[in-house]
Amino acid sequence: MDLFENAPCGYISAAPDGRIMLANRTLSSWLGIASEKIVGRKFIDFLTMPGKIYFETHFAPLVTMQGAFNEVALDMVKADGSRLPVLVNAVARVAEGGGVRFIRITIFNATDRRRYEKELVEARAAAERSTAALKELNSHLEERVSAVVQEKLAAESALHQAQKIEALGHLTGGVAHDFNNMLAVVIGGLNMAQRRIERGTLDDVPKLLAAALDGANRAATLTQRLLAFARQQPLSPGSVDANKLVANMAEILASTLGEVIQKETVLASGLWRTKADANQLENVVLNLAVNARDAMPEGGKLTIETANTRIDEAYAADHDIAPGQYVMIAVTDTGCGMPPEVIEKAIDPFFTTKPVGKGTGLGLSQVFGFAKQSGGHLKIYSEVGTGTTMKIYLPRDYDGDGSGDLYKDEAVPRGSPDEVILLVEDDASVREVHTRMLEELGYSVVAADGPLAALQIIAARSDVALLFTDVVMAPMNGRKLADEARIKRPGLPVVFTTGYSRNAVVHNGVLDPGVIFLQKPATLGDLARKVRAALDT
Repeated sequence: MDLFENAPCGYISAAPDGRIMLANRTLSSWLGIASEKIVGRKFIDFLTMPGKIYFETHFAPLVTMQGAFNEVALDMVKADGSRLPVLVNAVARVAEGGGVRFIRITIFNATDRRRYEKELVEARAAAERSTAALKELNSHLEERVSAVVQEKLAAESALHQAQKIEALGHLTGGVAHDFNNMLAVVIGGLNMAQRRIERGTLDDVPKLLAAALDGANRAATLTQRLLAFARQQPLSPGSVDANKLVANMAEILASTLGEVIQKETVLASGLWRTKADANQLENVVLNLAVNARDAMPEGGKLTIETANTRIDEAYAADHDIAPGQYVMIAVTDTGCGMPPEVIEKAIDPFFTTKPVGKGTGLGLSQVFGFAKQSGGHLKIYSEVGTGTTMKIYLPRDYDGDGSGDLYKDEAVPRGSPDEVILLVEDDASVREVHTRMLEELGYSVVAADGPLAALQIIAARSDVALLFTDVVMAPMNGRKLADEARIKRPGLPVVFTTGYSRNAVVHNGVLDPGVIFLQKPATLGDLARKVRAALDT
C-alpha cells in the first residue's frame, strides 16, 4: 500500500463508469485536494474542457474494447484553480470471467518529466564529452595531428547532421503535439455536438462548436507560423508607411497589453517607406508586443520606436543581410530580460521559456522568418533584470506609392444570384464547403472537379462571372487553367486559393503581380472580400 500511496506518480483506480474508487497521496498533494474528496467523483471532473472532451470520447471505447491508451497530454485543475499539465496512461483490468473490473489510470507530472529528461540528456552529453577528452589525452599529439584534423572535420559534419536531425525531430514533435491537442478539441467537440443533435439535447452544442472552432483557428494559426518560420508564407509586399501602421495599431495594442503596461510610441520624423506585406508586419509588431507583455507580469513600460538606418558592409556580412538603407522598428520592454544562452535559442522553433500551455514557441520564429523573407533582419538585445529590445530591419522602398498601406475592412460583402462563380477544386469535401460558403454569400455556383471539366463549362456557359480555382491540381495547375480560360474569355476575373505556398502563383515567397490570392483555410469574411475585390476590379 505504501508503494501505491507514495509512488512518484499519481495513481487512480476507477470503476467502469469512470467514478474514482482509489486515489493515491501523490495525486492528492499535486492537486491540493484530500484523497477522500477525490474518491467518488469522476476523473473528468478534474480536467479542463478540452480534456473533458478528449476523455469522454476515448473512455467509453477503452472500457468496451478492454484496451488502453498511453501518454495523453491533458491539463488537470488544482484546488486553487491553476492548471497541472500531466501525461495520462489508462488500462482496463479484466476479470477472470470477462468484463472490466476497474480502470487503472497512471498520471505523470509533465513538468517533472521534461525536467528529468533534460537532466538525463545533459548528463549523457557531459559523459560523452568526458570520454572524448580522455581519449584525446591518451593519444600522442605528434602522431595524431593529421588524424585529428580529419577526425575533427568528420565530427563537425556528423555533429551538423545530428543537429539537423535533432532540430527536425524537435520541430515535428512540437507540431505533432500541438496539432494533436488542437485536433482532439476539434474532433471531440464536433463528435459530441453531433451526438447531442441526434439526441435532440442542444443546450451545450454552441459551447462544443465554439471549442471546436477555436481549436481549428489555433491549428490554422500554427500552420501560418510554421510557413513564416520556413520563409514559405505567400507575401504580398507593397510600399508601407511604418509610422502610420504603428499609429493605427493603438487600439488593438491597448486592449492586448492591458492597464498594467504603459505604452509609448516614438515615431521618427521623415521616416522612409519600406517594402513589406502590411498585414504580416502588423502581426509581427503585435507578436512582439505580446511577448513584451508576458515578460512584464507585474507591469512595466513598452516602447515602440521607428527610425531610418543604414547597414554597412561589415554588419551585413556578419548577419547575412544586404548592405544599404533600412527602416527599423524596435519594440522595447522593461521586463525580466534574457540571458545570452536564451537569446541564442530564442528564434528556434518551439523553444519557449513560458509555462506549459502558455505559448507554442513559434512567435519569434515567425518574426525571424518574416524579416528574412522580406529581405530584412531581426536583432535581439537583452539584459537580465533590465529588459529586452527587438529590432526589425526592413528594406527601404525607394519608389513608395502607398500601395501597401493597411486599410482594415471587416465587412462581409455579398453577391447576387445573377453573378455566377465557377468553382474548381479536386477535393470533394473542400469543394462542397466552398460551394456552400459562396451560396451563403448570395452567389450562384457551378462546381467542377478539375481543370478539364472547368474548361468545358467555360466553353459552354457565357454567364460565368468569376473563376475561383485551387492551384495545385492535375493535369494542369490553377495558373495554367486561368491562362487557358482567358483565351476563351479575355479579362475573366480569377481568385486563386491553396494551402501550399510553393506553387504557380507564388515565386520566391512573393505573389505574382496582379494575383488575387486566398490562403486556405479561410473565413467566410476573407472569402467574401477576395471574391468581391476580383469582381469589382
